[in-house]
Amino acid sequence: MTNLVLAEMTASVSELKKNPMATVAAGEGAAVAILNRNEPAFYCIPARLYEAMMERLDDIELNTIADARATEPIVKVRLDDL
Repeated sequence: MTNLVLAEMTASVSELKKNPMATVAAGEGAAVAILNRNEPAFYCIPARLYEAMMERLDDIELNTIADARATEPIVKVRLDDL
């Protein structure tokens, strides 16, 4: 069975157990696919990349909400009225 590996760098679970920080560093800031019996089990990513991914997902969600509300009527308010 073939598997899609979405990373340029791979490491085994055994390598990860031996030296987790070296495994993360091997990805040079990108994701490292962790293989179990030559199949991807999970991806190990640096905190900075994870934070960037979460920010991007949040932006996508907010854009979806904004797009859904784009057809709603505009209600003008004055700050003094609030």
